[in-house]
Amino acid sequence: MKLTLLLLPAALVIYPFWRICVRAGFPGWIALLIVVPLVNLGLLYFLAFADWPSLRGVARIERVDRDASE
Repeated sequence: MKLTLLLLPAALVIYPFWRICVRAGFPGWIALLIVVPLVNLGLLYFLAFADWPSLRGVARIERVDRDASE
């Protein structure tokens, strides 16, 4: 019972962060860091300020479109 009370909240926090990491283009396993105190703050700052690999192609396309319209 006590283990369930620890694992359920952890899973409820890890799953959304896993999805965010994967959609951002980072490996999903780094979402496991969200349950480590103080490291979780580093992960939040990393996700907030890092260049997301999944958006690199989008920025390149937008730049080409903007250059073509000038």
